[in-house]
Amino acid sequence: MAGMQPRTGFQNDYLAADAWKADAAPDSRGTPLFALVLDGSNEVTTAELRIGNSDTTTAVAGCVEVPDHAQPPGGDTVEVDGVPFRHFVFSDAAMSHYMEVEAYRAVRGDRCLAIDLLVAGTRPEVYDPPRQPPFDNAAARAKLRSALGAIRLRD
Repeated sequence: MAGMQPRTGFQNDYLAADAWKADAAPDSRGTPLFALVLDGSNEVTTAELRIGNSDTTTAVAGCVEVPDHAQPPGGDTVEVDGVPFRHFVFSDAAMSHYMEVEAYRAVRGDRCLAIDLLVAGTRPEVYDPPRQPPFDNAAARAKLRSALGAIRLRD
């Protein structure tokens, strides 16, 4: 996709771990499959579309459960390439860092498939001198949603 670079595996960040999904518990096992990283992403702000999966019994059984802190409560259903996904949004912040995630979850072929549209970074004013973010977060989320629309799922 124009303006984005593919990457295998996920990079670890202060709040955005390299786990198979953004809301993975520390003991959760799964595989980070693929990421599309928005051009310009850096240590101040990064934007990524991440796809991961897990075939563990626990992950599959709880795949479409929505965390209590997510919005809308209980999530909603959104189709990606004709496949219904549980969709919800959540965020986290600590020590001048933040993470905003638009999450999509579905069970496909005995696997939990996780797609995360993730914008994460550090408040630019904590740098000396203050740094300029590489892009506007709202514009980054719009670009990630556009990339999501181009996703084609195979069995």
